[in-house]
Amino acid sequence: MTVQALNRVSADFFSVVFDNGEEIRASLNVVADLRIYSGKELSDEEYQHFLAANRRSTSHSAALEILSRRPMISKKEMHDKLLRKGFDPDTAEDCCLWLEQNRFIDDSVYAAAVVRHFCAKGYGASRIRAELSRRGVSRDLWDEAMENMSDNSDKLQSYISRHLSDPSDRKQVAKVSNALYRRGYSWAQIRQALENASSDLSSDEIEVELD
Repeated sequence: MTVQALNRVSADFFSVVFDNGEEIRASLNVVADLRIYSGKELSDEEYQHFLAANRRSTSHSAALEILSRRPMISKKEMHDKLLRKGFDPDTAEDCCLWLEQNRFIDDSVYAAAVVRHFCAKGYGASRIRAELSRRGVSRDLWDEAMENMSDNSDKLQSYISRHLSDPSDRKQVAKVSNALYRRGYSWAQIRQALENASSDLSSDEIEVELD
C-alpha cells in the first residue's frame, strides 16, 4: 500500500490518498506520529495500525468538540453521539474510556449536577431519577448523587400557592396534585403539602387521582 497523495484539508486534518484509490481523512497527529508522506509504502500491518490510530485520534477530536459545546455529559450520551457520528461501537467505547481516564467525563460528577439542576427547578425525587435514567447514568450512582438533594418542600408549597386558588375545589386539588405527581413528588408529600396549604382541608378530604 503506497501513499499516492497527502493533501492538507484543514489546520488539523489531511486527506491521505492511497494507490488503490482509497482516500482517508487523517488527523495531523497521526500523520506526524506515523510519518505519513506522499510516496510512503505501508505494509498490511502498518496500514492497519494507521487505520486504528486514525480512528482513535479522530474519535478523540470529535469527543472534545462535543464537550466544547456541552461540557457536562454522561458516558452513555457521549457513546451514543459518537455512534451517530459514524464511529463503530468499539472505537466509541475506547474513546469514552479515554475521556474517563483523563477526567473529561465523570458520571458521578454529572449525576450530582443533574440532581442539583432539577432540584433547583422544583422537581421531586422520582422525576429526578427518571432524568438520571434517561441520560444513561448508572443506577449505582443514583443514591450517592441524591444524598445531598435539598428538601424542596418550599418549592412544593410555592407551586401549590401559585396554582391552587381554592383548596375546597376538589377538581382543582386533583389537577394540582396530578401535576405535582408528574413533577416527581410522592402522594404522601403532596398530601402533606396540601394540608399545610389549607388548615381547613383535612387529610380525609384530600382526594388525588391519576389522569
